[in-house]
Amino acid sequence: QIRYSIPEELTRGAFVGNIAKDLGTDVAKLAAANLQVLSDSDSQYFSVNVNTGVIMVSERIDREQLCGQNPRCFLHLKLAIENPVEFYRIEVEILDINDNPPEFPSDEVSLRIYELASLGARFPIQPAQDPDVGTNTLQTYHLSANENFNLNVKARTDGGKFPELVLERALDRELRAFHHLVLTAEDGGSPPQSSKTHITIQVLDANDNHPVFDRPSYGARLVENSPLGTLVVKLNATDVDEGPNGDIRYSLSSHNSAALRQIFAIDEQTGEIRVQGNLDFEEATVYEIEVEAKDMGSPTMEEHCSVVVEITDVNDNAPEVILTSFSSSLSEDAPPGTVVAVIHVRDRDSGDQGKVQCHVSPDLPFQLRKDYEHQYSLLTSTRLDREHVAYYNVTVSASDLGSPPLSRHTILPITLADVNDNAPQFEQASYEVLVAENNPVGSVLVTVSAADPDSEQNSRLSYSILRAGGTDPGLDPTRYLSIHPTNGQVSAKLPFDYEQTTYLQFHVEVSDGGSPALRNRTLVHVFIVDQNDNAPRVHFPRAGEDSAAQFRISPSTAPPALITKVVAIDADSGRNAWLSYNLVEATDPGLFSVALRSGEIRITRALQETDPSAHELVVVVRDAGDPPLSTAVTLVVLVEEKGPEALQGSEARAADGGGLPTITLYLIVSLVLISTV
Repeated sequence: QIRYSIPEELTRGAFVGNIAKDLGTDVAKLAAANLQVLSDSDSQYFSVNVNTGVIMVSERIDREQLCGQNPRCFLHLKLAIENPVEFYRIEVEILDINDNPPEFPSDEVSLRIYELASLGARFPIQPAQDPDVGTNTLQTYHLSANENFNLNVKARTDGGKFPELVLERALDRELRAFHHLVLTAEDGGSPPQSSKTHITIQVLDANDNHPVFDRPSYGARLVENSPLGTLVVKLNATDVDEGPNGDIRYSLSSHNSAALRQIFAIDEQTGEIRVQGNLDFEEATVYEIEVEAKDMGSPTMEEHCSVVVEITDVNDNAPEVILTSFSSSLSEDAPPGTVVAVIHVRDRDSGDQGKVQCHVSPDLPFQLRKDYEHQYSLLTSTRLDREHVAYYNVTVSASDLGSPPLSRHTILPITLADVNDNAPQFEQASYEVLVAENNPVGSVLVTVSAADPDSEQNSRLSYSILRAGGTDPGLDPTRYLSIHPTNGQVSAKLPFDYEQTTYLQFHVEVSDGGSPALRNRTLVHVFIVDQNDNAPRVHFPRAGEDSAAQFRISPSTAPPALITKVVAIDADSGRNAWLSYNLVEATDPGLFSVALRSGEIRITRALQETDPSAHELVVVVRDAGDPPLSTAVTLVVLVEEKGPEALQGSEARAADGGGLPTITLYLIVSLVLISTV
């Protein structure tokens, strides 16, 4: 057996060995022996030049293809020689040359490593493959410089080398999310060959970072009563983690009061805080809102910040009027300066908007006195008179100094309590009453009426009758009259008789129910009106009830001689006492006449012998009342020669008539004068 060693990848025709020399045979002999080369393989990698005895490479020899990773690679040849037949075994060792660099399965390697991976963690990398053997095969790996990983090459018993990345320094995705390394595989050839693969390491996020607000605290200023939905502030928090670990949700912290949660709301996605309730400066001037930002990692991480919201006051509160002390009833005789009410005012606004001024109408008898800040007293400014104004609605106006100012009006109802400061007053200073005589008992003659502007007991009136000064002491008005004590009706206790009393005067006194009582008087004049209740009375000639007065005249009496005169009086007055005389019956109606008003009886013609000697005359005396009353008198006129005696008798009778009372004479004279007129 002959052995040769040749490197792989020799060119065609390359010298392998000289078989003639190695066999110690002449080249010519080899040629004559019909030398043949037989190969064990399908391919003829070698050929022999029979002329020279040189074995040459006839095809490309790739050791890696022939032998793979076997450390030694052989090709076997058989040489056949005839005459005699001999076989020679030739073994050609194919020596490896460094014709293959190490090759990684891929030029790019991607790793995903959790950023919280423990130090010392190992991450295998698919090894490079080098079909060469021996020193020409893969010998080592080199890792590009970096801060986090080292390279560890793990050798197996079969000589394989496997690279591992070893974590030497903690990863932080937020600092560096991707690491780019270059792993170089190098063989031991000369010169060495190498190949590279690019390792891309993606650091997988761990929820190791809490959200961070761009400011530790926020400030905002809002006007009170801002409309709902007003943006307060937009928060901004960031989380350097990624995915759910960096997805932030905003919320109001549980440390906030329930009242604050009703006023403010936050959008969990955008972090916008908006007004959802009423902002009232008077309830709170500053709101401090605690906000938390949470990521969606597991476990959740959160961060807090505070938002300070200052509320700017606006003039949205009208002043308040509080009655510290108030008396709704005030005596009308209260002197000026009497305190009616003590008023406390306040305004929940601040600054000038919280300063309050009060006033009342100058037309009222009241004024305000400022006692000190926020307190006023309502005083009477003048004398009061309940009878003039009994009730006041005092409007206290409180205004602040805001722009525009707000005001509040409080009405204080004040009732004046009555004092008995007014005497009763009659509707008339005096009363004149005409009363027909013979009035029925109990009839109301007049109603006197008085008024008292005071109230209640002070205005309860009582009437009484008093004798008027200068009145006839014999005429006691209480004898004839009575008065109702409460309604002032004056009634007759007796019927009046004009012929006895024609006039009556008296005082009516009224007193109120005050203490002390106040009084007043009025004078009442009662005039008795005559009624035609008296018939005329004949005073001359006097005659009995069943007899007639006789008169004598001479037959020679010539007309219009006065025979006699009927004299009558009527106790009534006025028209009821106007009398008329009428001749209603006569023996000879044409002989005598009676004067209508004077009652004179005269002869109307001369007497004749045929006339009777006695004449009976019936004279009726009638007054002018309605209905009229009358009295009849009968006279007998005798015609005799002794006429003068008759006249004398007449004169005598007339003389007797001179004994009439004086008042009767006055009445007669009055009647004559009236008749004349």
